[in-house]
Amino acid sequence: MSLNVALAMPVHTAQAVFPPRSLDPLEPSLNLLSRDPIQDFHTPAGRSLLAKADILITGWGCPIIDEAVLEAAPRLRYVLHAAGSVKHHIGDACWERGVQVSSAADANAIPVAEYTVAMIVLANKRVLQIARTLHSTRTDVLAEQLFPDMGNYRKKVGIIGASKIGRHVIRLLAPYDLDVVVSDPYLDATEAAALGVQLVSLDELVAESDVVSLHAPSLPSTRNLMDAALVRRMRPGATFINTSRGELVDQDALLARVEQGDLYAILDVTTPWVLPSDSPFYTHPNVLLTPHVAGSLGNELERMAASAVDEALRLARGESLRFRVRVEDLAFTA
Repeated sequence: MSLNVALAMPVHTAQAVFPPRSLDPLEPSLNLLSRDPIQDFHTPAGRSLLAKADILITGWGCPIIDEAVLEAAPRLRYVLHAAGSVKHHIGDACWERGVQVSSAADANAIPVAEYTVAMIVLANKRVLQIARTLHSTRTDVLAEQLFPDMGNYRKKVGIIGASKIGRHVIRLLAPYDLDVVVSDPYLDATEAAALGVQLVSLDELVAESDVVSLHAPSLPSTRNLMDAALVRRMRPGATFINTSRGELVDQDALLARVEQGDLYAILDVTTPWVLPSDSPFYTHPNVLLTPHVAGSLGNELERMAASAVDEALRLARGESLRFRVRVEDLAFTA
């Protein structure tokens, strides 16, 4: 007897992440109860699907799955999240019941890591500064005279956080002639060596790296992780990249250091999420702002759908989840 699958997320999420063809592989191994997602677990239609579901495939905006929802879902054994963090919709009752949870965080890490590596290469090559000079002067730019240190050969790249994204950045950087160092309190020297990087203190990383890239999770313990002292310690001419969360950085200290003129910043995230229109970050020539585009967008969303569908097919074959999330993981993951 095949397992019953239901979707749970807003319609706009389902339309963006799950184009019709993405769900086709579920059948005939599994019984997809409806291609229309449950948007509200407490409506008659929602409760009817819940009563039959063995597997919920969830997405951004899924309502919280709490004790009341589980009472209406006696068969529910698996929640497969086609996005990153599960903290916003997996209630304590899920863990207490022993519902197995999976996440597409690994799939979502791929475009963030790709964005980061692209920015690292551009930063060391001084492409952003050279291009800005060319646009403003409209004359021949003597790039090597302006930036005699330009280039990626043997530059030092510091990765803060050996998270899923941080580790993928490390893997993608492996073919480059770069010296990659990492700082992470949960990583030991043996594991760092297996990743092909050197484990260093955070102080050492920011003081010696040509590029510092932040990949730590947003937790109470990581708020202002890059505090004013660390921002001041970054070496002159370095580039700071943040694709994590704005609240991990003392943003005022970062702005002050940028305005000093010897630090560059590439920021895909800020605090607040959208900066005030008069923020100096918009106009400073040493800053590149992007509007939270590093994560999965456009056709990259289908990779997360494929991850969740593949997890469901593993269950249909009697296999274990590949990307299972455990409750103990929540203390140190986003």
